[in-house]
Amino acid sequence: MSREPAQDPAPGEPRRHRVVVLALDGLLPFELGIPQRIFGKARDADGRHLYEVVTCSIRPPGLVETDADFAVLVGHGPEALATAGTVVIPASYELGPVHEKGELTPELAAALAHLRPGTRLVSICTGGYVLAAAGLLDGRPATTHWMHAEHFQQLFPKVRVDADVLFVDDGDVLTSAGVAAGIDLCVHLVRRDHGTAVANDVARRTVVPPHRDGGQAQYVQRPVPEAQAATTTAARAWALGRLDEPIQLRDMAEQESMSVRTFTRRFREEVGVSPGQWLTQQRVERARHLLESSTLSIDQVARDAGFGTAQSMRQHLQAALGVTPTAYRRTFRSGSPSAFPSADDGLLPA
Repeated sequence: MSREPAQDPAPGEPRRHRVVVLALDGLLPFELGIPQRIFGKARDADGRHLYEVVTCSIRPPGLVETDADFAVLVGHGPEALATAGTVVIPASYELGPVHEKGELTPELAAALAHLRPGTRLVSICTGGYVLAAAGLLDGRPATTHWMHAEHFQQLFPKVRVDADVLFVDDGDVLTSAGVAAGIDLCVHLVRRDHGTAVANDVARRTVVPPHRDGGQAQYVQRPVPEAQAATTTAARAWALGRLDEPIQLRDMAEQESMSVRTFTRRFREEVGVSPGQWLTQQRVERARHLLESSTLSIDQVARDAGFGTAQSMRQHLQAALGVTPTAYRRTFRSGSPSAFPSADDGLLPA
């Protein structure tokens, strides 16, 4: 059932990035399906698929047990990892010594030995334990499900664990929190590779938000939940309708008839970040959309996105994306397959 990697395409032929999903025993079926659902829906302007997604196990092709009452038939062995531009490791509840001691099993270590240098690595939820046990997260920022974050940090003290975020993008290694955060991370990767328009189309097809605000803190159960009828929804909607204008914290608080202090606390509880951080996130997203979809000058994009000046927008995009506005526009208006190529890019003929 396993197949050989495709040959290089002919000159001018469209190319696809290969994503290989590593299915481990005890895997969660929902998380196993996330990469296919998100990357498999990504298409270019001509409707051609931008990724090829294949699934492999650490053994020869065959059945892999899940945490449900069924197994999945996986058609590729570990050698498929050598063909990947991106490898995704979903969560598993049967990691054994990986979870208990922070050590890879010989079988898993042999499978990961197939990885080529430069392959982009992605984990969903407790899949990060595998990357950490392999030493691939040492000295790096990473996250996992908030329920496991303390154990994860104790087991892997060299990893800089951030339990408050939905995912961490550290360039060639990316980790996500639990379950639905895997969707957020995969949509983010599509956006990083192919721009906002393609990512938004994937999100619409999948009926998920193209970008979720905040982090895991909003999902952590508190011992004594505070009853609260008021929310900050109206203030956020009000702000989104006037991102090009100066917006003060007191202006947003007035929309909910709250004091600035109460509004700030309530906002952080609901969204997971401060109002100022949220506004910056929304303005970065607006700038990305305008840079991709319009011919407005950089100065005008900066004004329309609410940054005021091109210099201010440049600083914020550089901090958020690692690129300048001009470089971002050049990448995503030129039809380039990715602003962030990896490995030999795991590219395959469409």
